Amino acid sequence: MAPPAADIDIQITPEVAAVPTKSITNHSSSSRLSEPLKYSGSLDSYEQFDVTNVIGREFPTLQISDILHDDVKLRDLAILISQRGVVFFRNQDLNIENQKLLGQRLGELTGKPETSKLHRHALANSKRGIAVDENGKLDDEVSVISSEQNRKFYSDRYSPASKRIASHGWHADITFERIPSDYAILKIVDPPTDAGGDTLWASGYEAYDRLSPVFQKIAESLTATHYQPNFVKVKEAFGEELIDDYRGAPENTGLDFKAEHPVVRTNPVTGWKSLFGAGHQIEAGWINGVTERESEIIKAYFHQIIVENHDLQVRFRWNKNDLAVWDNRSVFHTATNDYAGKRQGNRVVSLGEKPYFDPNSKSRREALGLL
Repeated sequence: MAPPAADIDIQITPEVAAVPTKSITNHSSSSRLSEPLKYSGSLDSYEQFDVTNVIGREFPTLQISDILHDDVKLRDLAILISQRGVVFFRNQDLNIENQKLLGQRLGELTGKPETSKLHRHALANSKRGIAVDENGKLDDEVSVISSEQNRKFYSDRYSPASKRIASHGWHADITFERIPSDYAILKIVDPPTDAGGDTLWASGYEAYDRLSPVFQKIAESLTATHYQPNFVKVKEAFGEELIDDYRGAPENTGLDFKAEHPVVRTNPVTGWKSLFGAGHQIEAGWINGVTERESEIIKAYFHQIIVENHDLQVRFRWNKNDLAVWDNRSVFHTATNDYAGKRQGNRVVSLGEKPYFDPNSKSRREALGLL
């Protein structure tokens, strides 16, 4: 169901069947999948449970380090993440280099373009001087999620005393990039000493399924401009240097932080439709081809679908070294800033394909026979 893809073999162990590919020129930004992937069952023996009916799965005892070099299990893990939206792991021993390896392999084993690597965040990078391990390592391919940095740069939002509505924070990662993320991996290394600091995820699949058939067709016909002006504002207010050159893909350069994507996106791994042009990622952006007022109405409605339906959300309480992996193509997430202590984690963000909509793709409910 993906658009034409590059003639590039996916590197896997000999006993694993090759992922179906289509052939055009090299260096395409398209997915290399020609059809959705099927879960083989290789992870069935590990303890696991669905956190809600719609979104989230947890492996309470599995150490990812034990399967890190098993391509069959890693591909199945990627498929489960894409199907369930987000998958949780407790008390992981994964070091930062292996976290980066996991991020890259999840995408490689599920057909991401050859030119898509790990994201280098324009602001949350090594220039902030925050180490990503106990040896003081600085790494531009790791986005440090730091409560101290957030409180410095965005004091009106990241404070227990904030008067802003918390639900304004729902987003998918780095959709302002021309080549945005497929998978993201967050490991919390310093949870707050007081209560709070949970993260919530919401299913873009289910958000699409909540639309009426008429409105689904309207949404499928639209594109949106995703825009993130806050990094330049931080640069101007605090004198912080931003990464303006290569940010993990040749297309991701400059300081405009603006990209046009379909409002409804097809996930190539599942073949399912997901609401994509919604939430904070288009708060400063707009729906293309409509009036300003129409854009604001559509944006507000899509935002309402995400934040006011608690049964398409899942909430995760972090303990030290817990880890979450999610598919940014099909989920939104937000953090709760209801704590006074320090909270810090390492996030690895893989880049995927250029977003596309396939009119022949199915909704999640349709694919699972839930209609």
